[in-house]
Amino acid sequence: MVNSKIATMLWFDKDAEAAANHYVNALPGSAITGIERYGAQGPGPAGSVMLVSFRLASSEFMALNGGPLFTPNESVSHMIYCDDQAEVDRLWASLSEGGKTSDCGWLKDRWGFSWQIVPRRLMEMMMSSDPAAKARAFGAMMTMTKLDIAALEKAYGGA
Repeated sequence: MVNSKIATMLWFDKDAEAAANHYVNALPGSAITGIERYGAQGPGPAGSVMLVSFRLASSEFMALNGGPLFTPNESVSHMIYCDDQAEVDRLWASLSEGGKTSDCGWLKDRWGFSWQIVPRRLMEMMMSSDPAAKARAFGAMMTMTKLDIAALEKAYGGA
């Protein structure tokens, strides 16, 4: 059951349950909250997974096995704020496994969904009242694939 007023729906060809389990295992405090199956009326095979409801940290999601009609693209991404480099590294490895990494902390998972793995500290730097420090941190971020907090701090500090 979905408890929030808004939930994000993810469309899959046929891997909704596998993807939901992967995401839930990657983020502590997450859980599968329900699984609905297709009945005899279809359109999927009777008994196969139609919809998986799950919670990632405190955000509600649903994953639908809707067939190949729609595929994910970069116009929507999921941003995960990380408290330290260990969390950045762990989530980066887990979510990019079988997928593709990109610039500035972005990656696509094996199902084609886009994620941004972002240190909370970078967001603090981007809110700084020091335009030169903010520009240095931003410039450093633009050269990275997976974000490196120590390197961002160094650039922010002017070193």
